[in-house]
Amino acid sequence: MTQISKKLLVTCALPYANGSIHLGHMLEHIQADIWVRYQRMRGKQVYFICADDAHGTPIMLKAQKLGITPEEMINKIHKEHQHDFADFFISYDNYYSTHSIENKILSEQIYLKMKKNGYIKSKTILQFYDHKNGIFLPDRFVKGHCPKCQSANQYGDNCEVCGATYNLTELINPCSVISGVIPEMRKTQHFFFDLPLFSNMLEIWVQSGTLQPQVVNKIKEWFNSGLQQWDITRDAPYFGFEIPNAPSKYFYVWLDATIGYIGTFKNLCKKKPNIDFDSYWNKDSTIDLYHFIGKDIIYFHSLFWPAILECIGYRKPTNIFVHGYITVNNAKMSKSRGTFITARNYLDYLDADCLRYYYATKLSSNINDINLNLKDFVQRVNGDIVNKIINLAARNIGFINKHFNSNLSSRLSYPKLYQHFISKSDKIGKQFCKQEYNKVIREIILLADLANRYIDNESPWLIAKQYGREQDLHDVCSMGINLFRVIMTYLKPILPGLTQRIENFLNISLNWDDINNPLLNHKIVPFKTLFQRININDIINMLSASNKK
Repeated sequence: MTQISKKLLVTCALPYANGSIHLGHMLEHIQADIWVRYQRMRGKQVYFICADDAHGTPIMLKAQKLGITPEEMINKIHKEHQHDFADFFISYDNYYSTHSIENKILSEQIYLKMKKNGYIKSKTILQFYDHKNGIFLPDRFVKGHCPKCQSANQYGDNCEVCGATYNLTELINPCSVISGVIPEMRKTQHFFFDLPLFSNMLEIWVQSGTLQPQVVNKIKEWFNSGLQQWDITRDAPYFGFEIPNAPSKYFYVWLDATIGYIGTFKNLCKKKPNIDFDSYWNKDSTIDLYHFIGKDIIYFHSLFWPAILECIGYRKPTNIFVHGYITVNNAKMSKSRGTFITARNYLDYLDADCLRYYYATKLSSNINDINLNLKDFVQRVNGDIVNKIINLAARNIGFINKHFNSNLSSRLSYPKLYQHFISKSDKIGKQFCKQEYNKVIREIILLADLANRYIDNESPWLIAKQYGREQDLHDVCSMGINLFRVIMTYLKPILPGLTQRIENFLNISLNWDDINNPLLNHKIVPFKTLFQRININDIINMLSASNKK
């Protein structure tokens, strides 16, 4: 990864506004938030943005089923999403919606510019039509057999078994997901973005180090099979933005979804007039742009999105960070098994920091899937955070409060050990930058083990019983608190909720560069319970509640 600039714009993929945030979504938002929080700790100016992806046929149909307007539904979902992310400490500067005036204007302007420059082609095509419901069927509303591997029950645009992509009309034995009828073929005029015109530019960009090696290998497969023109049109009825000068034709949701990054930032600039919009998006910008996405949307972000940015004269992403899927107990999240766990359902029973920590123990820079093993989850959180980290503070603070009026000593009992702890700053920092959070945790737990061995060896509980050793007791316990402070500083991007309580307890703000100076002659606050051990009954109750929804 190249040197990170002083100013950053960071985005997560936009959650779809037709349902609740679940633990699969949370992986990405936690991954990005940890990275953003670390960068902010190191003095970077970061704007972190996201939005609800609020258009498309699924939203229109679900709103109809609920008996409300699409606008009413997406507004309700938007408030729910904001609440969930806030309670997981996701530190967005702006969480917006693609159904906005900024996004509408930008989508129209970008489309007209692409059309003027010759990048939009008009074609009459054959498309599936549900005659029972009077609607043209988008890719995800037709299922059938994959034309490549013949697997049944596959969507109209790609196969989840073999990974093949294909045209909707290639699907074998198609069936409407809405009504179950065999769809008819009807002619309709659509507009296409001429993606193949950008093949050379995209091949160079993909090989520029912007993407992870696993992602590059996947994109090479698409280049080898040949890039296709991209259908950016959907027919009425449709919930979205109408295409200029094309009555009853609407922008495909994926066009205005990616443009939604720009629209959301534009809205942030309205709220903070000191931000120079053009300096972030002009072609020669020196400000970094990073996208965090799942591997299911690589195609849109690595091909369509940079091509759109190229043809309108905007800058392309500095890097796209891709992650894998979440499984629960080694299986796909499932409502029938009770493992389709929403963010709110989780928060009703467990601390947000517990999930943030566990995901961090699993996250790396590759795109492999991550398993949320609930038994391991309990053991890791209780074993690491409670038994090793919080216990380090607990076994020292009682002596500081009781014997020294909550004041730390004026000296460290083992300065060399303290230097060892702060010498890990560069290594841990580089691992944060590379999203190697599993390695960050590994380093921190090694330090926690080392600190606890030091306390075991010094045995302050024995020193306290020996006459004339008050200074030794003070120095040893103060040393333990200082080692705890360094560990918690390293963990601050991962555990923001616990960090707030620790900062109140230590009576300081935990800043990365401040660890070079130990806390000496410093008054701390009397100790209170900082973190609750997970009870297995909390897991059982959470799964039981998930199963009922």
